[in-house]
Amino acid sequence: MSNVVNLRQARKAKARDDKARAAEGNRAKFGRTKAERIADDKDQARKDALLDGAYREGRGLDD
Repeated sequence: MSNVVNLRQARKAKARDDKARAAEGNRAKFGRTKAERIADDKDQARKDALLDGAYREGRGLDD
């Protein structure tokens, strides 16, 4: 004989597992601290300023 399964409980358990799996993926994708985001923004601003300073006069984006 096989075990009796309550389908309502099985459906809810599957939904919880799916939600937990999605949350884990989001934590991996978006899980950065505020300090990490600020540091990355400052680093990108420094890189942009360095690149903008390297343009020669008369040879900008307009030509």
